[in-house]
Amino acid sequence: MSTLKTLKLVNISKPTKLPPVVQRRNKLSNKLWEQIQLAEAKGSGATFAPLKSKRFKDIEGNTKILEVPKRIKPWWFVSENGKSCLVVRYGSKTLEIAQGKTAIELDKSDELIPTLEMIKIAVEAGELDAQIELAAGALKACFIK
Repeated sequence: MSTLKTLKLVNISKPTKLPPVVQRRNKLSNKLWEQIQLAEAKGSGATFAPLKSKRFKDIEGNTKILEVPKRIKPWWFVSENGKSCLVVRYGSKTLEIAQGKTAIELDKSDELIPTLEMIKIAVEAGELDAQIELAAGALKACFIK
């Protein structure tokens, strides 16, 4: 019993649901992880295509589950001045990182992965919560009839 006395024991219940702001943060953080993996794969000349489950019905009407590659679109592009630009998306909406600024300009293409990692850290710290909330509200408004 002496070893149990060294532990800090508390009476607490596990939360059944995460708060919406944490769910949104996690969603954007996962999408940033996918973008980092995509950038690393493109840099090394490989492909990155995680699998997703897709349901379909066969000729007899039985439901089957098939693993298909997930299509991931890159969030970066080359601008008119020849520099790489990076936008951060939440769903189909582009986040406004600062007032009136929606893209990050990169001097070299090898700055892409560290920049994505920096944004991921900022998202997990809650620095973009207000922008995520605005984008989520705009997306939610599209579904309301």
